Amino acid sequence: MYIVFFVTIALLLLITLFSSPKLSPIPYFPTNKKDLPLIIKVLNLKNNQTIVDLGAGDGLVIFQAAKQSFKKKLNTTFVAVEINIVLILILYLRRLFHPNRKNIKIIWGDFFKVTIKQCNNVTIYLYVSPWLINKIIENWKLKIENFSVVSYMYPIKKPHFALPASRGKQKIIQGKNKIFIY
Repeated sequence: MYIVFFVTIALLLLITLFSSPKLSPIPYFPTNKKDLPLIIKVLNLKNNQTIVDLGAGDGLVIFQAAKQSFKKKLNTTFVAVEINIVLILILYLRRLFHPNRKNIKIIWGDFFKVTIKQCNNVTIYLYVSPWLINKIIENWKLKIENFSVVSYMYPIKKPHFALPASRGKQKIIQGKNKIFIY
């Protein structure tokens, strides 16, 4: 009897954490694993690069990219930004057992408010709702001078602005879903 009660309470708590706009304003939808090799390829991993995953979820992309970087012996920094506390706990657990954990940073916070130190070769990975993409890019243009973007499934709407790194160019890779590179 008590077990059913506690399981019910735990499920209600998890549903609240994942559905509350205040605790998780963007719904959690994991990246399709079939597109993961293409995403890692277009991130174009290299030395002295910083990959920032805004809304990292369970870290599928960031951890796979960090694994590839580790295999290639690259000095790439990975930053996972997430607001959902359950997903943050998952990220910390996954990092604990990752071979490249020293290069993976996890930030619990709102990606509109988080700032990372100015770096060269910054690539932002996005898999967020299409109505937020332009707002995110405009916000990050104020924080970082030059960066490129890899957006999963949703393009950046133009002609509102051009990213400095892409000079307004867009490349589309078709996997299971589209991957937009700027």
